[in-house]
Amino acid sequence: MIFIILAMLQSAKIYYGYIMFQEFKIDHLAQFPTDLEKLLDQQRTIIKQITESEDTDYVKVLKPMQDLDEELGLFFTPLSHLNSVMNSDETQKAYEASLPLLSKFSSEIAQNEALFKKIEQIKAENAEAKTVVSHEIRDFVLSGAKLPEEKKKRMEDISLKLSELSNNFSQNLLDATNAFELIMTDEKDVAGMPQSDIDAAKEKMDGKTVYKFTLQIPSYLAYMTYGPNREYRKTISKAYSTRAPENANVIDQILALKQEKAKLLGFDNYAQYALETRDASTQEEVLGFLNDLADAALPQAKKELKELREFAQRTDGIEDLAGYDVAYYSEKLKKEKFDFDDTMTKPYFEQEKVLKGMLDIVSELFSVTFKTATVPTWHDCVKPFDIFENGTLSGRIYFDLDARKEKRGGAWMNDWETHYVDSEGKLHLASAFVVCNFSPPTENTPSLLRHDDVVTLFHEMGHAIHHLFGKCHERSVSGINGVAWDVVEFPSQFLENFAYEAAILKRFGFHYETDEPISEELMSKIKETKNFQAALGILRQVEFSLFDFQLHQKLYQGQEVQTLLDAIREKTSLLKPPAYNKFQHGFAHIFAGGYAAGYYSYKWAEVLSADAFFTCLDEENGFDKEKAKGYKEYILANGGAKEMSELYKEWLGRKADVKSLIKLYEISGA
Repeated sequence: MIFIILAMLQSAKIYYGYIMFQEFKIDHLAQFPTDLEKLLDQQRTIIKQITESEDTDYVKVLKPMQDLDEELGLFFTPLSHLNSVMNSDETQKAYEASLPLLSKFSSEIAQNEALFKKIEQIKAENAEAKTVVSHEIRDFVLSGAKLPEEKKKRMEDISLKLSELSNNFSQNLLDATNAFELIMTDEKDVAGMPQSDIDAAKEKMDGKTVYKFTLQIPSYLAYMTYGPNREYRKTISKAYSTRAPENANVIDQILALKQEKAKLLGFDNYAQYALETRDASTQEEVLGFLNDLADAALPQAKKELKELREFAQRTDGIEDLAGYDVAYYSEKLKKEKFDFDDTMTKPYFEQEKVLKGMLDIVSELFSVTFKTATVPTWHDCVKPFDIFENGTLSGRIYFDLDARKEKRGGAWMNDWETHYVDSEGKLHLASAFVVCNFSPPTENTPSLLRHDDVVTLFHEMGHAIHHLFGKCHERSVSGINGVAWDVVEFPSQFLENFAYEAAILKRFGFHYETDEPISEELMSKIKETKNFQAALGILRQVEFSLFDFQLHQKLYQGQEVQTLLDAIREKTSLLKPPAYNKFQHGFAHIFAGGYAAGYYSYKWAEVLSADAFFTCLDEENGFDKEKAKGYKEYILANGGAKEMSELYKEWLGRKADVKSLIKLYEISGA
């Protein structure tokens, strides 16, 4: 029988001056939608009472409304999280049954005209509360509160359908990823690969040793980077880039509904609508930024590709370098140029030691302590920790780092509880989940991380501490809440930059067999190779960003989607992808996540992160502790209480310098 972790707010109120973390309660998945409906009905009653009251006081209206947001998040997040990390027919059924209930409820609130008018009358007295009121009014307008009834109903229908389609996209992609496997029987087809990757692929089948590779990220990347059989690389690459063809129809529906939603609200297109809640001001500003970045990277990118073509031709006689060759020959070229590849460092990055080392670093920099928590989790590999500040409990974090077939690909941070003071004056503490897809341990080796994996872990931890170190009293702007989407990546990118510094790496870089510390030479090579083919990488990210943003500037349908992508690739893709490549069918960030018309955020936020990185960098110790203290107090603690550009100026007394981004990537001639 499959069970789910259900967190009922009222079941875990243990007071020690603050609300304790939620105790996980196990209940049947089949019952979840019914219990959710009951909770929503209870909230409807409270919202009706608030709406019909004479009160227009912030404490009587928006404080209890934020309590309801927290209660609902505490209840539903475990299901949505479980559906991503322990996906099954049961979780999917409960999740799909819950989406219409949540969508309907959300639309009811968003289009509650009486509640909207009440909030418009609220006069907040402190800065945080003023921001909450401002955001609430903005969000009501963007949700259709000022529309006539028939258009409000249509907005509700659109929201429901978009939730369903987003889930369909994600599920189609997961199913397609799990459906593929390539069995190799000849040892020469894995010759030269890292032993840990060979061990992970090795299986017994009919009494014989075989090697199984899948589209799960660790397995896929392993063969694309080290797999010696070119035809097999082509097979795996084609399978990956043609996943979930049924998502073409899902994409058409999503784009049509988002365009309709924008038009209903008076916007020209969805991109213009999305910018209402972003740091960037105009569509022209976004496109100008991306094209300028592409122009800066293009000359160096052409040189990088020319060098790679010549290398593949010289070493293996490859005259027609293809996309499925790039990672393989890039890794070999990097080894030749720098006498370095991931196989040299991977034995030094044992997952457990990397995690402990990272937590020690965060502890030292931000004056906190992590202690193992003995609490129920959703899988044996999950590691929960309680966080203490000045000896006082302040937060909780869960790490789920191993890949498995029930878990969707990628890496992410998911917030659960939020630091805030509720309407009864009780302090709630924050909690978060960090999820990755690293190679799990085998019979012969522990989980060993590529350096890219180390960077990923630091990145997601950057998101997590943004939420966990929030100190706001208003839930709507605490932690990552209320932070503009195009700057939410700033703290994650900021922290990941330090994963290249020797002073940081030596904290946890020890050989898993001998315990020998990672050498100065290897750490230097990691730093030296950081920007290997950086310009090609920038062009790829700009390609994704331009495609996403332009896709939402007018309605594209059917073949028009591919035609747009092909047109953008004329500038950004120096190596033409094959016609079968349907990248968009797997672009979950914008079709199953929150990045629609916002993928540019990664580069936009990177201006802040690069500038902050150079401000805080101390090459001897890794971090300037005094600057780190200011970063915690000004940037992390304030969450979404103020615009990020304002917080940044309060911290350093100036704006972030765009040139820092070019400096970070060491782009020449820009």
